[in-house]
Amino acid sequence: MARRRPLAKPEPHSTEARPTRALVLHPDTRAGDRSGREPADALAEAVSLAAALPGLKVVGSDVVRLPRPHPGMLFGSGKVEELRARIEADEIELILIDGPVTPVQQRNLERAWKVKLLDRTSLILEIFADRAATREGVLQVELAALSYQRTRLVRAWTHLERQRGGLGFVGGPGETQIEADRRAIDEQIVRIRKQLEKVTKTRELHRAARAKVPYPIVAFVGYTNAGKSTLFNRLTGAEVMAKDMLFATLDPTMRAVRLPGGGPETILSDTVGFISDLPTQLVAAFRATLEEVLAANLILHVRDISHPETEAQAGDVAAILEDLGVRDEVPVLELWNKADTLDAEARETATNRAARSETIFLGSALTGEGLDPLMAAIAEHLSGLRRPAILTVPYSEGAARAWLHDADVIDSEAQQDEAWHVTVSWTDDQAAAFAREFPALAPKTEAQTVETAAPRSEPWSPLD
Repeated sequence: MARRRPLAKPEPHSTEARPTRALVLHPDTRAGDRSGREPADALAEAVSLAAALPGLKVVGSDVVRLPRPHPGMLFGSGKVEELRARIEADEIELILIDGPVTPVQQRNLERAWKVKLLDRTSLILEIFADRAATREGVLQVELAALSYQRTRLVRAWTHLERQRGGLGFVGGPGETQIEADRRAIDEQIVRIRKQLEKVTKTRELHRAARAKVPYPIVAFVGYTNAGKSTLFNRLTGAEVMAKDMLFATLDPTMRAVRLPGGGPETILSDTVGFISDLPTQLVAAFRATLEEVLAANLILHVRDISHPETEAQAGDVAAILEDLGVRDEVPVLELWNKADTLDAEARETATNRAARSETIFLGSALTGEGLDPLMAAIAEHLSGLRRPAILTVPYSEGAARAWLHDADVIDSEAQQDEAWHVTVSWTDDQAAAFAREFPALAPKTEAQTVETAAPRSEPWSPLD
């Protein structure tokens, strides 16, 4: 009988996946860097993006001076060779380029360096694919990835070059293969869009249900990692993922809170963070995710005031809001967040600047500093949207009175002549919704002289 060979001893930690060693490069064109940012700050953001993707270990990062991008290799031949030596010495397995890379440049660099390469758009798509949790988020990421992949089919196929016949004027098997792949991607895009239409219809039904008792909506917007989710959790008692990480939140989350000073019950909406050079495919694909911003009665712009590029980040947020089509009449308040991380001089400067504006509040979502004045200002803005009216609700219309109580619009009520005489303060949307539900009870006279309820002294609190 043959002797059994001894089992090989397992290598230490063989069950644990070793992280991929990555090198991050930011091409500095000097001809107008991304959004006018300093190259070092742009590189730091790119490193943070890489750190946000699980399974990566950033072992190096550099700003690469690039007076003129090479059409075939992006970098010059000398820099390509210099980086190749570094890649081999540091055992780099993945190169992340903080900027656009054409399919031809990617093919040539991967061939020269013998490692995988991702540009900025590819990296952001990878992060979104890893973070999306809801069905809608997953579908939107797939749609964005397919749209991006489709644009990179042309000339990206190195194995097809040998299959082209003649001088290239007539397509050979290579052209057929590219067209087949493009057709397959188009079919997947059509399938995903149909699925997204179903999801969108479901969201429309949810919005219609909320419209029956229409609370005003406050949408949180801001640059990624500005602290929106930390603020959202503190105000609502929710447990949305909040980390010192780019794109910690991708899927929108909504919660209701009761505002101070007699303000209305309000829905707070946490949204995906913005970023400079957001891939156009993602802007289009995530438009439905950001639609709560379009429906908002007030926008709260959360800024990381401690970030060296806070002004440039604010400009990016404003540009994306404009691109989304946010109405000019929607009021915008700013929370200059992370005040607790400022040094004494920077804090004094920020305090003085915020004090000169009625729409800017300095504070910290982490410590709670400065949030009470902010919430009072939100309540004041939303209360200003409410108009007074007097309703006569017969005893037989108990459902109408219950609707008014559920909407939290009643200031006072009295009983007389077998009816409730109700003084309300409500928004135009609430008045229209009530009129649709109970057309016979729509207000006949507006209570011009009726004041809204006296401000309540209790602080804001999450609703059960």
